Amino acid sequence: MPHGVLTYVLPVSQRRTLDQLTADLDLGAGEVKAKRSAFWTMLVLSAIIASAGIITDSTATVIGAMIIAPLSTPIMAVALGLTRGTSALVWRSALFVLGGMVVVVALGAAVSAILPASSGALVGNSQITGRTSPGIFDLVTALATGFAGSIALARRDVAAILPGVAIAISLVPPLAVVGVCLGHGSYASALGALFLFLSNLVSMVLAGTLTFTAAGYKAEVMERRARRDRRTSVGIGLLLVLVALPLVGNSVFTAAVSTYARHAEQVADDWVAATPGASVSDVSVVGRDLRISIQTPDGAIPSTQDLLDELDARTVPGLHVTVVTTFGQTVDVGTTG
Repeated sequence: MPHGVLTYVLPVSQRRTLDQLTADLDLGAGEVKAKRSAFWTMLVLSAIIASAGIITDSTATVIGAMIIAPLSTPIMAVALGLTRGTSALVWRSALFVLGGMVVVVALGAAVSAILPASSGALVGNSQITGRTSPGIFDLVTALATGFAGSIALARRDVAAILPGVAIAISLVPPLAVVGVCLGHGSYASALGALFLFLSNLVSMVLAGTLTFTAAGYKAEVMERRARRDRRTSVGIGLLLVLVALPLVGNSVFTAAVSTYARHAEQVADDWVAATPGASVSDVSVVGRDLRISIQTPDGAIPSTQDLLDELDARTVPGLHVTVVTTFGQTVDVGTTG
């Protein structure tokens, strides 16, 4: 980054010291017991809130969970550890991230058992469908949010934007979606949400590492050690590779889902063609759930067995099929075999 731009984005007078940044991000430094207690308490509460908001399809509730979620702290600590070339900080923080992932997913599954919803309801749930198919715009958002968060951490005067950063980056909600979908046996949807989380995670670490390095923290460490260290450069290179992996996996996943949906739509159109005035208004696939919405003059539907037979012949096995009628009634058709 050009020096003039850097000093504009991060003025020397507002730059926090390396020790101050480490004290805020490292859960193994300073008042360790208090830091870890706060981390786990707020993570558990944010996971419960996010899971309930996802199941009830409440955007406001999910946003509340984002604001209090502390998972970005160890994630940015990983970035700082890579910048400093401190493997102990990287591994310690990575273990907190991994432990946090397990806790949120487990709580998501538990809350889904307490507040059950049908598999068909998951298909129409915007909190789930919006987090099971990450794309390039999600990557751009994650990178921009990572830069915003790391700059806010490195400056003394813009800490007030951190709640906004927490809302912009999606960390706990995708993990809660993983748990909820696993609790309902929707494994493909759970995998898609996991891809989103991993994309966001790696993007944040990459953005944080680049920002902290540009801010001079690596140079400060090198001055203290009086030697060069190439681990940060190697870490950044690995992160670039890791950013690409979830997106490639998701591209394959999205292509498969699009194929299922296209074939199912053709089958559905043929299925209602013999009914005068009937039409297919929507076909959606979320994980292994296929929902077909139709409009008919009297609300009646053709033989669902005929639909299932055609889907058996032209789509993959294991899709759970439901039909939503003109008056909103949901009919369970069965599972393709």
